Amino acid sequence: MSSVKILLFTVILTLQGGAIARPTATDYIKRGAAEHANGDLDGAITDYTRALQLNPKSATAYYNRGLAEQAKGDLDGAIVDYTRALQLNPKDVEAYNVRGVVEHAKGDNDGAIADYSRALELNAKYAMAYKNRSIAKKDRNDLDGAIADYDRALQLDPKDAVIYYNRGIAKRNRNDIDGAIADYDRALQLDPKFTDAYNNRGFAKEAKGDLDGAIADYDHALQLNPKYTTAYFNRSTAKRAKGDVEGSNADEGRALELNRRGW
Repeated sequence: MSSVKILLFTVILTLQGGAIARPTATDYIKRGAAEHANGDLDGAITDYTRALQLNPKSATAYYNRGLAEQAKGDLDGAIVDYTRALQLNPKDVEAYNVRGVVEHAKGDNDGAIADYSRALELNAKYAMAYKNRSIAKKDRNDLDGAIADYDRALQLDPKDAVIYYNRGIAKRNRNDIDGAIADYDRALQLDPKFTDAYNNRGFAKEAKGDLDGAIADYDHALQLNPKYTTAYFNRSTAKRAKGDVEGSNADEGRALELNRRGW
């Protein structure tokens, strides 16, 4: 997760020689960062804009305003600001990464991959860029490329359960069921409350014909989240395959009830 730059807040009106000093661009950036941290995105954007009026060449103000716009859901505005920040500071690794995140959110996987790759050219040990690029590659159905990036990310950050989980999904999509289960195992060792990992491991076990193991994993997922509709549907399928029609119908009914309630 990217954070705003210059996070410390200072009062922007100060006395100098008995007179009130005019706020500087840096003052507005600091206040904008504090506003962003407190959830006041509109206030943050206003102050970053004021900073840019005073200093149109502040890459930090563009970058921070982009973060606030991204948080508000203004993806186009965020891309414009990240691009301007990179024009002013073409070696800003974090700006390439966050612009890639926004491009991916807009469905531009090629643009996202290009930005993550540029970030990695500047910093080959930037685990987050590997992680993000792998997701974009997976969405482009480049499973081998995605797995290679997950491998590299795990070399740099071997205790990230989410990376193991995502690599498990890529392996499952490549029909490497045993590899997927091994990655879900590792994710759950690192995060025993990882509900989705239990569900996906159950689904992989079911594909291997291990119905009891699958049902046990769906049980764990539902213990952690009793409103997990997908786990009810999956457990229903596994129970039906075992011949437990009554249990299957009960789970399917519960899933449909949750769907009706919007859960």
